[in-house]
Amino acid sequence: MSLPKFIVGMMFALAIVIGWSYFDGASLGTIIMRAVICAVIIQAGYFLLVYAMIVRSTPATADKPREAERGVKVADGEKLTARRGSLR
Repeated sequence: MSLPKFIVGMMFALAIVIGWSYFDGASLGTIIMRAVICAVIIQAGYFLLVYAMIVRSTPATADKPREAERGVKVADGEKLTARRGSLR
């Protein structure tokens, strides 16, 4: 999930909590407390989601993305040099 989508979703969730609290007849202090608690819980969940995505991802070597961009197929352990594919 991208950050802008997260922020929009968080604002909608906070608006719902604030609206629910207002129509429930809660005091201003209670409304603010509920909104802050909701924001903290949502932020913690987003942090844990991003952390889990980072932990699950496999590290890639620096050469693999560059090779994929070029469309060059290189066997594991083989290094690219300037002379590869030349006529000399």
